[in-house]
Amino acid sequence: MEQPGAGDPPVRCPICDDERQYVGWDGQRWTRLADLRAEGRRNRFEAEGPGLCGIGTEPSFAIGQRALLVETPGGNVLWDCISFLDDATVAEVTRRGGLAAVAISHPHYYGVMAEWSAAFGGVPVWIHEADREWLGRTDGRVRLWSGDRVSIAPGVTLVNCGVHFAGGTVLHWAGGESGRGALLSGDIFQVVMDRRWVGFMYSYPNLIPERAEVVQRAVALVEDLPFDSIYGAWWGRNVRGGAKEALARSAERYLARVDRGASP
Repeated sequence: MEQPGAGDPPVRCPICDDERQYVGWDGQRWTRLADLRAEGRRNRFEAEGPGLCGIGTEPSFAIGQRALLVETPGGNVLWDCISFLDDATVAEVTRRGGLAAVAISHPHYYGVMAEWSAAFGGVPVWIHEADREWLGRTDGRVRLWSGDRVSIAPGVTLVNCGVHFAGGTVLHWAGGESGRGALLSGDIFQVVMDRRWVGFMYSYPNLIPERAEVVQRAVALVEDLPFDSIYGAWWGRNVRGGAKEALARSAERYLARVDRGASP
């Protein structure tokens, strides 16, 4: 959770204190962007799919997820956020067309969202209002939205699936995969190591399953949307081809085991 730069860092982080996450065994620690830059970190850019460029920090930082730059004719969208930004990153994103918006799936990926927004002229950061309580530093750039869906650019729609967090969101890109559609899911629908499947959890590190009714609602909300691939939150964690069927059978397997009282 990004905090205002002035003064001492907070004693506690409410996101870390939440039962879905944890405070590291050595206690709460904070850092600053300037320190990360001084350590020699950089961001790697690499294609993850057609019109999708992954951006991830090296050496890996925090939980090591990568963001996705969705390159569309109506403007680029940064999906999810990472906690490192430098001049080289701004220059490369600018070379690719800059940003029209930032959209974030859930609070664990807020990163330095205010810095990203400011670097590209104060573009809006789209976050579902159900996750309002988890916001730290925003600098007024957050655009809270409500309901099940909102369009943030031509062919780019956010869907509030509510898995993992009440505001848990996925991004549907109608033009993705050469018009077959793509779903960017962060870990709302987490692409697992067997990339034919996705998982649904309330807490991943603490292994708390998501409620059956939440998963049912989430899958129903994307049922009418065409998508051939699902892009997860880490390098290579993607379902490429047949993703809609993969989501359906993953939900069916999960719900069957929950109904039997087994571990999902």
